[in-house]
Formats: sequence, C-alpha cells, structure tokens
Amino acid sequence: MPDTNDWNADHLNRLSSQDEIHVSSIRRDGAPRKPVTMWMVTDDGHVYVRSVKGVDGTWYRHVRATDLAHVAARGVDADVSVEDASTDAALANRLDTAYQTKYQRYAQQIVDSVLTPAAKASTLRLTPRG
Repeated sequence: MPDTNDWNADHLNRLSSQDEIHVSSIRRDGAPRKPVTMWMVTDDGHVYVRSVKGVDGTWYRHVRATDLAHVAARGVDADVSVEDASTDAALANRLDTAYQTKYQRYAQQIVDSVLTPAAKASTLRLTPRG
C-alpha cells in the first residue's frame, strides 16, 4: 500500500510539467507568507526545491522555522511538510542532473544558480500533508 504522504501521479506530472511553482512558507501562527516562485525537480516520486540564496536566504529561514509550506502550480494546491535533503551526495548528483536537464533551455548562468554549494546545502524535500 502506498504511503499516504506520497505525491499522487497526477500531482507529480502537473508539478513536473511546470518550470516554476509557488511555495509559501507557513508562519508559526499558521498563516501563509507571500509565495516565492521557485524551480523544482523530482526524484523517485519526491519533490525537491533549492534556495538560490542558500540556507541564509530569508525564504529558507522562514520555511525551516516551521518546516511547513504550501505549494501551488497548475491546479495543484498542497500543504506540505519540509525536510532537509542536503546530506545525501548521490541524491544531490541526481538533482543536479535533473535541474540541468529540465532547465537546459535557460542560460547556463541561470541554471548554475541552483547548482552552487550554497544552493545544494538548502535542498529540501516537499511532502504532502494529510
């Protein structure tokens, strides 16, 4: 039986087909902050994002304060849990390849912004809640 916290195939396809998704960090009082437009990739049925500004970026610090967020893109509106995914070197390599493949039509300098050591250190897995 699949984990109830996995993305369903329809949502994964919708998210994957978009260049950009909107991710709102959730405040401690439960209110969403203004959404941030981000690139995302998938690996083995999981959704990942990276902060271009790394772990010191405002968005990253806000989202890690509660480890809760809301994702919106192409008909997907999902409350998600956020967890650090930056320590697995093999995953990091797969995500680098996924970013380079998905966003290859963009200038390399732009793609490189999600491949820096700082961005890699901010890799987060987004998992649907309930």
